[in-house]
Amino acid sequence: MSSLADSEKQLLLEVARRALILAVERRESLLELPAHPALQRPGGAFVTLRMRHRLRGCIGQFVSSDPLAQVVAYCAKAAALEDPRFDPVLPAELPHIDLEISVLSPPEQISAEQIILGTHGVVVSRGWQRGVLLPQVATELNLTVERFLEETCMKAGLERDAWKDSGTRIQAFTAEIFSEAEFRAALQARPGQGYSTST
Repeated sequence: MSSLADSEKQLLLEVARRALILAVERRESLLELPAHPALQRPGGAFVTLRMRHRLRGCIGQFVSSDPLAQVVAYCAKAAALEDPRFDPVLPAELPHIDLEISVLSPPEQISAEQIILGTHGVVVSRGWQRGVLLPQVATELNLTVERFLEETCMKAGLERDAWKDSGTRIQAFTAEIFSEAEFRAALQARPGQGYSTST
C-alpha cells in the first residue's frame, strides 16, 4: 500500500464530505470525482463518522477494481444512511460530524501470534459470516490481541473464541488513517493555509 501525500488525503476528505452532504440532504450519490491518478487506482477504504467524539457510522469496502475515490464516496454515503447500528444522519447533524478515512491494504492470512496491535486490522471469517475491526479500535479500547480477536468474532456473529477454531480464517490488513480533525489541527498550527469541511 503506497503512502498518500497530504494533498491526496485532503482530496479524499473533501470527496467524503461532499458525498456525505449529498447523501444526507438529497439521498443522492456523488458522481463528480477528482481525476487525480493516485485516487483513480483501485483501493479499499473505511469511512468513519464521529459526532462529538462518538461513533455515528462506519462502513468500508476492501480492495476491489473500484477506484479509491469512488470507494470513499460510496462508503461516506453508506456510513451516513446504511449503517444498521444507527439511524440515518440528519441534515442538522452535518456541522457536528467529523470524518475519518482508513485506506486499506489487501487482507492477508495471519496467525494470532503475528498480529501487531495498532498496526493490524483483523478480518475473522467462517463460511458466510465475517467480522472486521480496524487497527485503531485495538488502541482506542486498549485491547489485548485475544480480546481484539474475540470482539471481531462477535462482530461476525460467531462465538467469542471462534478464532481458535481451525475452521475459522484470520486475516490482517494495515490502514493509512487520517481525519478532518487532524487537518484542522495542522491548520491551526500553520495559519494562512485553508482547509474546508464544507462544499
